[in-house]
Amino acid sequence: MSERYTAFIPVRGGSKSIPLKNIKEMAGRPLVHWTIAAADACPDIDRIVISTDSDEIEAAANAFGSAKLVVHRRSAESASDTAGTEAVMLEYASAHDDFDAMVLIQATSPLLAADDLSRGIAAYAAGADSVLSVVRQKRFLWEDAPEGARPVNYDYNARPRRQEFDGHLVENGAFYVTSRAALLETGCRLSGRIALAEMDEASYFEIDEPDDWIIAEALLARRTGIDVAPAANLAGIKALLTDCDGVLTDAGMYYSEHGDELKKFNTRDGMGFAMLREAGLTVGIITAENVDLVRRRAEKLKLDELHMGVHDKLAIVSELCAKRGITLDEVAYVGDDLMDLAVIKAVGFGCSVSDGMPEVKAAATYVTHARGGEGAIREVAEMIIAARNRV
Repeated sequence: MSERYTAFIPVRGGSKSIPLKNIKEMAGRPLVHWTIAAADACPDIDRIVISTDSDEIEAAANAFGSAKLVVHRRSAESASDTAGTEAVMLEYASAHDDFDAMVLIQATSPLLAADDLSRGIAAYAAGADSVLSVVRQKRFLWEDAPEGARPVNYDYNARPRRQEFDGHLVENGAFYVTSRAALLETGCRLSGRIALAEMDEASYFEIDEPDDWIIAEALLARRTGIDVAPAANLAGIKALLTDCDGVLTDAGMYYSEHGDELKKFNTRDGMGFAMLREAGLTVGIITAENVDLVRRRAEKLKLDELHMGVHDKLAIVSELCAKRGITLDEVAYVGDDLMDLAVIKAVGFGCSVSDGMPEVKAAATYVTHARGGEGAIREVAEMIIAARNRV
């Protein structure tokens, strides 16, 4: 039987430097959602446990909408200012025996990616007893001594060039992997033969102080293509419209043995539409397709608009705006292919999914972190709701 991996994300409500920082908005979504997204997209992880003492954090985590996610309400003792992370890890592991290995993830590392977790798990599966994430830093280290300061990792008489310098590996705190048995036996997240999982240099930053937040958000924006600046425009968005195939689905063509066409939709997108409808926005699908299962999906989601068999999407969007008394600047649109290009260029917030065509991504104001069919609409919905909540 294969190993069962549980991602364990401790998120205490009592942060001193940044109150409730784990659900404070970063680049359009709660901070903890970035690490949940990494774990959710990692195929090796079976369950995501959010361990918290806060009702607000529990609600924010559940709002992500992952089928893998469960909430563990930690005890007052393990949530105190003096309790270490191992205390809550042990608390959970002692009470649950339905996993083989724990992947401890720090919510303060939003640059963590699913690929990082997969590499760490692969190192563990290859024979390590535990794994920790590290980042390579090419810095010249010094130490003070009674006889005078001295270099630790280089010779200043032969100062190496950066490209010739191996640097040193620094624990970045993003994630750790250990077996449940070893954790319970040693009481520590690391034991036995330890392997390293090297992450990108930018992941050096953890969020402990307000200045860290500014740096991490800028790095996250650069990595994901997220523009953290359009919040003022997003607050005025009154409609979100989207293509279907390649945005609400993965663009795959599935057929039953009887030749019936099938599509795979993502439940998180359904929740995204519901959030926007509750906030008073118009939501709808505009697609070149004309198949009944798209109609049935739109009916189930209670969408306001459904236009199928459309080849001039901008004309339909313009007519829709006139009918509803809104402007193109008040429309957000999510697409993935060339038929979406004119609309994306014309509306106030034109978006592409991350696996959209290069021309579409280049024209978009925003490129989602999620791929088509993997929660892209939910991601955009969260940004719009967050912007409206700020005004």
